[in-house]
Amino acid sequence: MAREEQRAWIMVVVAIVAYGIYLVLVLGGAGGAPLEQAAYIPAMLWTIVGSIVAGILLNIIAAILSPHEAGRKDQRDKEINRLGEHIGQSFVILGALLALVFAITGLDAFWIANVIYLAFVLSSILASIAKIIAYRRGFQSW
Repeated sequence: MAREEQRAWIMVVVAIVAYGIYLVLVLGGAGGAPLEQAAYIPAMLWTIVGSIVAGILLNIIAAILSPHEAGRKDQRDKEINRLGEHIGQSFVILGALLALVFAITGLDAFWIANVIYLAFVLSSILASIAKIIAYRRGFQSW
């Protein structure tokens, strides 16, 4: 497995697990009250920081376990990375537009922050899945 494909797998797993933990913390912390009253900010910050740290540590561990792949990136890896990032950015754009609509309509900051966080998570997952598919099935370079 190419090192960049390993990185994509790590990103998918970390993003899904971190967002799952966030949902459990927020939904559990609401305790039957409206979600807007849940203490979402600490949970969001800790899961974001935790996912960054986990991603870094898992990538270091993967590099240690396969040192011959570390630091090697060919043209195909670069094109797959670019393809995945372009595909993933669509969710960032959709999330930004939705957050803008939420702000204009006066929705609570809880919803605005959560739609932005969800957009980043979905963007990361979609980009990583696109990269994995490109590594597994090939892709059309333009």
